[in-house]
Amino acid sequence: MTEEYAASKPIYIQIADRIIREIVRRELNLGEKLPSVREMAIQSGVNPNTIQRTYSELERKGIVETRRGQGTFVTEDEEVLIVLNERMQQEVVGQFVRNMKELGLSKTQMIESLRNYRESQDGEE
Repeated sequence: MTEEYAASKPIYIQIADRIIREIVRRELNLGEKLPSVREMAIQSGVNPNTIQRTYSELERKGIVETRRGQGTFVTEDEEVLIVLNERMQQEVVGQFVRNMKELGLSKTQMIESLRNYRESQDGEE
């Protein structure tokens, strides 16, 4: 299963972002073993060096840890998950606000737009 990658952002960052989203959504649990570099490279349709760089970046950020001879695991630190979740929320909200400002909406109009959207979605979740 190969994925499509945006040319505007390094592939290893895009894969790291995907792994982070999976951790935040709890599709990957704290302490869970990640696929080997080779397995992940095949799944992602990229060179193993790209995955090694992805795992190194995630380890640098404290999101995963490599255990010699055992593999790479999602951190067991719950605080890391909380921080990741908050950071992702801020990024999503920030992008929403920037997009709405580009449309010329005021803060009040943004809030009203969100309220209207939520009301129209009631019962669909």
